[in-house]
Amino acid sequence: MFGLSRKLISAVFSVIFILMFFVYVLYNKYKDESENTFNSNSSAEFIIVKRVVDGDTFVLANGDKVRLLGIDTPEKYESKKLEKDAESSGRDKKTIKKLGQLASEYVKSLVEGKRVRLEKEPNYDDKDRYGRLLRYVYLEDGTCVNAKIISDGYGQVYESYPISKTNEFRILQKEARESERGLWGNIEGLEQFK
Repeated sequence: MFGLSRKLISAVFSVIFILMFFVYVLYNKYKDESENTFNSNSSAEFIIVKRVVDGDTFVLANGDKVRLLGIDTPEKYESKKLEKDAESSGRDKKTIKKLGQLASEYVKSLVEGKRVRLEKEPNYDDKDRYGRLLRYVYLEDGTCVNAKIISDGYGQVYESYPISKTNEFRILQKEARESERGLWGNIEGLEQFK
């Protein structure tokens, strides 16, 4: 009977040891992940937006150009994209350029001269074919600029290259459109941005 108790005690201690080992491993894994998350947010580098080029592109204080991920705003300059947008939408270029100017002014009021934090899309290109950084952009208060532009009705979801936030952006676009916010609303002298 005493021998059976020793075997039982030994088995119980073995199980306890194994459980403690797994708890230790999981704790360290969680601790490392949470420290990385904390450090990436707390030590995130903020940089000033020097100049807004248009509704979805701007220049940083260090000279880098940023193209906002997942959104598209109307063109305000003569370009091949303006031609394409006019053809696909059936609207004249003058109207599209005016909408582009309104989107650009909105984004300028949102980010120009302000400190922002850039975030990459996991497993996505770092830059586009023009050398612009492809990023989500966050204000110091945590506002995602990409989402805010869509939510406030000054841009659309860029469907050509889906990203992890595409569905979230689609919901924001639907709400903005139904509420007639920004360019989805009635703009004096212009057709609605539909």
